[in-house]
Amino acid sequence: MAVVAPAFAGEVPLYQPAPGWVDKATMPKLAADGDPPSMMILDNQDRIEKGQLWSYADIATRAGSAEALTQLSSLTLPWAPDKGDLIIHELSILRGDQLIDALAGGKKFTVLRREQGLEALQINGILTATMAVEGVQVGDIVRLRYSVTSKDDALGGHVQNVSGLPAAPLRLGFGRVRTLWAEGSMPRWKLLATGVDARPVKKDGLTELSFALPLAKQPEMPADAPTRFTHPPLFELSTFASWTEVSKTMAPLYATDGLIADGSPLAGELAKLKALPGSPREKAAAALQLVQDHVRYLMVGMDGGNYVPQKPADTWTLRYGDCKAKTLLLLALLRGLGIEAEPVLASSALGDFVPDRLPSVAAFDHVLVRAAIDGQSYWLDGTGLGSRLEDIGDTPRFGSVLPVRAAGADLMAIQPHANARPTIDVSIESDESGHEKLPSVFDARAVLRGQIATMISTGLGQMDAKRRDEMVQGFFSEQLGTAQYSQVGVSTDPATATVTFTAHGVTSSPWKLSDRRYRRDASKLIDDISFAPDRARPAWLSIPVATTAPIGIRYHLRLRLPQGGKGYMVEGEQGLNKTVAGYDLRRTVQLKDGVLDVEERTDATGVEIAADRLPDERDALATVQAMSPRVIGPAKPTYLWDYSPATIAAWPQSRAVEATFAQAIAKADAEDATGYSSRSNFRWGIGDYKNALVDLDKAIAIKPDIDLYLQRAYRRFQTGDVAGALADGRMARQLDPASGAAVGTVATYLAESGKLDDALGMVDAKIAIGGEARDGYRSFKATLLGTYGDPAKAIEIIDAQLADKPGMTGLFNERCWVKGSRNVELDSAVQDCTKAVELSSGSMAALDSRAMLWFRMGRFDDALRDLDVIVAQEPGKEPSRYMRGIVLHRLGRASEGDAEIAVARRIDPRIDAVYARYGIKP
Repeated sequence: MAVVAPAFAGEVPLYQPAPGWVDKATMPKLAADGDPPSMMILDNQDRIEKGQLWSYADIATRAGSAEALTQLSSLTLPWAPDKGDLIIHELSILRGDQLIDALAGGKKFTVLRREQGLEALQINGILTATMAVEGVQVGDIVRLRYSVTSKDDALGGHVQNVSGLPAAPLRLGFGRVRTLWAEGSMPRWKLLATGVDARPVKKDGLTELSFALPLAKQPEMPADAPTRFTHPPLFELSTFASWTEVSKTMAPLYATDGLIADGSPLAGELAKLKALPGSPREKAAAALQLVQDHVRYLMVGMDGGNYVPQKPADTWTLRYGDCKAKTLLLLALLRGLGIEAEPVLASSALGDFVPDRLPSVAAFDHVLVRAAIDGQSYWLDGTGLGSRLEDIGDTPRFGSVLPVRAAGADLMAIQPHANARPTIDVSIESDESGHEKLPSVFDARAVLRGQIATMISTGLGQMDAKRRDEMVQGFFSEQLGTAQYSQVGVSTDPATATVTFTAHGVTSSPWKLSDRRYRRDASKLIDDISFAPDRARPAWLSIPVATTAPIGIRYHLRLRLPQGGKGYMVEGEQGLNKTVAGYDLRRTVQLKDGVLDVEERTDATGVEIAADRLPDERDALATVQAMSPRVIGPAKPTYLWDYSPATIAAWPQSRAVEATFAQAIAKADAEDATGYSSRSNFRWGIGDYKNALVDLDKAIAIKPDIDLYLQRAYRRFQTGDVAGALADGRMARQLDPASGAAVGTVATYLAESGKLDDALGMVDAKIAIGGEARDGYRSFKATLLGTYGDPAKAIEIIDAQLADKPGMTGLFNERCWVKGSRNVELDSAVQDCTKAVELSSGSMAALDSRAMLWFRMGRFDDALRDLDVIVAQEPGKEPSRYMRGIVLHRLGRASEGDAEIAVARRIDPRIDAVYARYGIKP
């Protein structure tokens, strides 16, 4: 007696013994010795007969822990009531030698319709039988045996089944797949896995196929391999003889004759489409837009709906439908317009794997329309979003699809190519006209198209103004880096299916000083492409790469350069039009009238790259990226310290920065301190120390943060406020007593205040704790003594550290500096300084220390040579510039020396006090 369970709670599945053909796994296999796995039995048996699939499962699970006990205490079994029945054969608990019937006393499963996919817009009609198993204890084995029958009328008497197969390292006490079929059924079968020995055996009029579980560990595959290499292990059964038979079987479901009744609302929509001016291609685009925009997606899988599409009239009335319903509606409209169109079955995730599979409808999870217009195929997906006329020639990356035709059809490959329009179109206008090291002021605009735009438009209605602003800021932060925004906006245009983001703000300067010239990247998108397929393993050498599905991005930068662009040039490949590593790459660069104009577009094409092409493609991309254009500044750069704060503040870029910061601060949340802290950095950089400290005060008042306290401590110290610096250091340490930076700050300013013993006591306490930080604190103690105390004791500490850890080569530089700056042990200092320079790996610190030693020894020419190297490489290194000025004075070049000292003072107002401690003055 069958149970056809309705879609409400309360029904129970059938209870009956297992069918006679079932080969039961024996109970002794449950009582494994040693360390038994949690899954003791996994036995799956299928029988095909008279167009029906009967699937039997025997699962025994050991409650080896409290967590496992929780999972076993409640069982759930899903099934599709419109396809067949769920039958329970046994639910029992094995406790030692005791077998307990968990269904005794009339206990029954409760049936629920849970619709777990509802949030994903899916209604599948699946029912769930659930039961709380009573009395299970840790150590028990819970055994459940049940069957599910299935017969799908949409398959025309055919049977199909796809089973995922567990593989090692999963452990099972006993595992098996067993399939039987009668002579007349004659299914085809396929094991899509490696290391399995399975051969059909005929017995008593039945053919039996069986193999053990779990399978051997499957070969590892590179993540970027096509899915025919990375698919999970599968066992497939199908009574379809060919893909042509699959196509024929599905064809009646998509017949459209008479589906749009005269005088119906849908007939009215068709009439409007016919009346539109334009070509068949334009009318096809209008029909696609109608289906996408006016029928929301909802997957309906119940009552045979997993294969049978909803009628177009119902879809239009309900205004919802899944891929089947939308495809049938679109087909009816296109055919009504006289446009050749047919449905095609597709696999949304495993498309390139389809040709390797058995012919069956189960190989597909999606259906769309192929329209033929003027000899070209158009792949029209009613479940897509935001497609417009320009987009209908785009290709989905579905691999091989199956056209659905009354005469049948074989698989057809979709050859992907770049999309017609960029999905993301970003334009940036940047003002960097004042100086390379000032923040960049920008106006940004981004147009987002298609599905991503439709999804954002839908979400906007659920966001308040703050969330919308954060979304826009987050988007542009990905393009520009961390920024402060004075204005952000978002607008939608349903007619073009676009969302537009706009923003005005400031961001950190992208210019870098290298080889005595300012340099800035002029490329963005192409430099961000990564193509590094791993084929190092011998087994992977022949595996191709599946590239990114088609998507286009456009980036346009219009940049106003400093000094009207005088002396600036572009280095690298300015014009580009190549296909590399699965991307179509295009770029144009122009520098004219002090404005740099860069336009880039990258289009992922979704193509597959053969293994023998991978080295060439990697090399081609590396070459393109190495030739990316860069803007290079004049041969003689200027620095912010070359100008007075008043001059810098008067530049249009500086005024724009100030105005932007003011607006950003005014519109920010009361708890947001980043506007003040960012403006403080800008003001400090241009020499406006007073207002920079005022901004830090405001930032700390909003958010008392350890980093802000440490920053203000240093800046107070630089302006001569040692007491204020010490107070900030103590506040930072109060916030985080374990912070090494806070300890160092407090100790330094204690020593600067004449309290060296207090500073040393604090550091000694940290040294006594030991651990990984001990060496750092010992070095810091040597620095304090070398700067404020007894240099001999400092050298003694460094000597001991070098004896303990000779690999700490930086200690040679520390010892060199102490001896040179304090004018002690100069003879041995030469050896320390030389070794420090030899081991420094290009660090300028060792050269600076050696220059101090040469100065102490009166070797001013040698000191100047070292200092020239440092200043050439790091012109903003104020201690070296100050010492260079001192040395120039000693060499009788006073005017040059004064200029160097002025720069050092501009960068660090306390530089004279620092060197006066060592007895060094101009």
